[in-house]
Amino acid sequence: MGHSHAHSTAEPSVDALATRRRANRLLAAILIPLTLATVLGMALLWPSGSSDDVQVGNPYSVAGGMSFQTGTVENTTVAPCLYPSANAPEGQECTVTELVPDGGDGRVSVEIPPEISREVTVVAGDRIRFIDLGDRADNPAARYSFIDFVRTAPMALLAAVYALVVVLVARWRGLRALLGLLGAYLVVANFILPGLVEGKPPLLLGLVGSSVIMIAVLYFAHGFSARTSTALLGTIFGLVITSLVAAWATGAANLTGLNDDADYTLSYATGSISISGILLCGLIISGLGVLNDVTITQSSAVWEMHELAPESSARRLFAGAMRVGRDHIASTVYTIVFAYAGAALPLLILLSLQDRPFLETISSGELAEEIVRTLVGSIGLVLAIPVTTGIAVLVVKAVGSGPALPEDSEVETSPSSAQTDAVSAINRPPRVSWAAGLNHSAAPRPAATKPQASVPGTSLESHPGVSSDGLTRRSRRQHDAGADVES
Repeated sequence: MGHSHAHSTAEPSVDALATRRRANRLLAAILIPLTLATVLGMALLWPSGSSDDVQVGNPYSVAGGMSFQTGTVENTTVAPCLYPSANAPEGQECTVTELVPDGGDGRVSVEIPPEISREVTVVAGDRIRFIDLGDRADNPAARYSFIDFVRTAPMALLAAVYALVVVLVARWRGLRALLGLLGAYLVVANFILPGLVEGKPPLLLGLVGSSVIMIAVLYFAHGFSARTSTALLGTIFGLVITSLVAAWATGAANLTGLNDDADYTLSYATGSISISGILLCGLIISGLGVLNDVTITQSSAVWEMHELAPESSARRLFAGAMRVGRDHIASTVYTIVFAYAGAALPLLILLSLQDRPFLETISSGELAEEIVRTLVGSIGLVLAIPVTTGIAVLVVKAVGSGPALPEDSEVETSPSSAQTDAVSAINRPPRVSWAAGLNHSAAPRPAATKPQASVPGTSLESHPGVSSDGLTRRSRRQHDAGADVES
């Protein structure tokens, strides 16, 4: 979806085209071998389909004469529980719903377990899944037993609203990101999961599968550009570091992965499945989203800073972009920790009530895996930021000081987040201003210079406080003052 802009019809200059070609050749020389190696690894590790003999009991399977059904709640009443909770007081009462079964005539009564009705108020119109015991019921009043709620409609509505919001705000790029997410699901479902069941090396499965996902998703969502390629290199580096640290941590901490019923069910299903291997693969995959976010942002920040001050040295460019990166490090570390804390509140409350020593609590099997997951992902994330920034600076300086590459074919009508970060870094006080001394390190400019090609959406005049030569007004005053002192 294109946007109208004064520069949208301007043809790229000769310098811009040359810069684009040099950047693409430089990055292609690195990324093409990496991509070929990833595809080769995927081919060698591709599941053979020999896991059909692995059988896991289906919790929703029923014996003869029994069936699963769904129905809609018509009304509710309160009556003595047919099956009271353990240690419940005598005469415990339960919610009894009168349901209209789907595709059936009449009505049936289903008792809602007291622990469920205590948390959720069942009202008319709710959808419930229940089991019909048929002739196997000992008590005719307990022929129908509650299984779960049917949540298809509200979840589908929430997913539709999410997709609509993403597309409305991010437009075509948001739609591509959603389609990329679907592609990532296909890789996990058809490559990683079957490979783990067959006993393929979990470290290689996680690393190769994650690399394939990132290669496809980054280019599909963000387009083919030097910025995206730079971010991909930083992401792959972060994945390698995460994989190595995860492999060491799972062994050094003796993490078994056996912490709930699902883990034990898989362990007993077949000897080919390694629960600790599944844990290792999960450690690699769990940090993909945040890692991708910081690398693409760092890459864009470097390119935008280079546009605003093309004469800046590599050292100053790296220092300015890293100030943005440090902000990302701080915020993403909080994000990872709080995301786990929010999901594990019941476990944290239970452990807090057990009155155990703090060190014993955090090193127990219930918490150790998640703490290791957080630390491993954070290490890969933190190290990927300076590496991505360094790669971006090297590429920018290697291809020359011409206009930076557009992020993709879309023309932005307002500054991007990376542009905002770049201008913010430039406008900071002298102690942290990377543009304050550009002209001290650059050669004196001739009286007349060839005007540089304009890049849509990145005009210096569009950013308040930035002069046409890339200096903030504050930095210009400081530079002029310093010149007066020297003279």
